[in-house]
Amino acid sequence: MAVATSPATGTAGPGAQALDGRTILITGGGSGLGAALCRVLAADGARIVIAERNLAGAQAVLETLPAVATGAGHSLLALDVGRPDAGAQAIDTVCDRYGGVDVLINNAGTDVTCALDELSYEDWDRVMRTNLYGPFLLSKAAVAVMKRQGRGQIINIASTAAKRAWPNASAYHASKWGLLGLSHGLHAELRPFNIRVTAVIAGGMRTPFLLDRFPDLDPALLQDPAHVAAVIRNVLLTPGESVVPEITILPMQETSWP
Repeated sequence: MAVATSPATGTAGPGAQALDGRTILITGGGSGLGAALCRVLAADGARIVIAERNLAGAQAVLETLPAVATGAGHSLLALDVGRPDAGAQAIDTVCDRYGGVDVLINNAGTDVTCALDELSYEDWDRVMRTNLYGPFLLSKAAVAVMKRQGRGQIINIASTAAKRAWPNASAYHASKWGLLGLSHGLHAELRPFNIRVTAVIAGGMRTPFLLDRFPDLDPALLQDPAHVAAVIRNVLLTPGESVVPEITILPMQETSWP
């Protein structure tokens, strides 16, 4: 699995930063929340691996990231998270280049909006493979590495769709409720191994994922994905003796969720 590395863009900030030395793999990092995560965490010193099907978008994000202070730089990894062998191959590639993986952020997601009688098996399968099977496969591969390291963090980007329901989104709801269950199950299972697992319940964001599909949405009622990324940064910096199993981040003005 080929890895494209970034040029030495930007300059490393003076002195140590909070995430210096951490290798963070972010799926779906080419747009929306994924892109915001790449920028926010790289600005704090992390080494970012963008795993993405949209290579053009991911490359554009890669070129905006500040240089890593020491060691190998950021990189881009072509990845279809739903392929059965993709998770293990991706983690192997990251470990070969960087010697391990400190944080896995399962952010890649997709949706189909239609009534059940119009929902095809192919669309159901695509949503499940991206939103649920992908995080399972990547987590399974990453956990084997994190156990050897004696530490690690996994962030699963869920949604308010994992807590409530609306019409014509049964596949998306099923995948996100499943992801929330997977995340809490891993949280319980992996605490003895010093691996922290967090589910992020994110409310509506000003991202193409929402705005391209629902043009009638008022962007002013949604939240900036950079704000969600900043909260996730804080979760990553939680002192080691504590863990945040679930966190909810909502836009102040959008009222469909309490």
